[in-house]
Amino acid sequence: MNIEPARPTTKNPPEQFAGDVWVDPIIAPRDGDQRATLARVRFAPGARTAWHSHARGQFLHVTAGIARFGTRDGEIVELHAGDTLYTPPGQEHWHASAQGTFMEHLALLELADDPATTTVWAEHVTDAEFEGGAR
Repeated sequence: MNIEPARPTTKNPPEQFAGDVWVDPIIAPRDGDQRATLARVRFAPGARTAWHSHARGQFLHVTAGIARFGTRDGEIVELHAGDTLYTPPGQEHWHASAQGTFMEHLALLELADDPATTTVWAEHVTDAEFEGGAR
């Protein structure tokens, strides 16, 4: 058994996020047999990720506020506290806080065999894509 040390809150980089987004790491792999990562991520109103995908998929569990999630086919879903979303391996998507409200979610994913390919980042989400006007 081991008590894991707390890790500091960090602000996510502007190359991958628009607006203010903070991450609190909760768990990270400790050795070669462990793959799971878990973080609490907090988004200021209207803040969002860039387009990205995960090699092994991702679970996102909303703990506060209203979340918006979008896919390349133009689908946008809104989730509320208590809702969980799964994005399958390789699916390009984005996540965000709805306008006018903070949002917090837990993000759970597994590292890829090559950790550098766990998350593949792409371009920023446009305002039209965020609002649901671009398909």
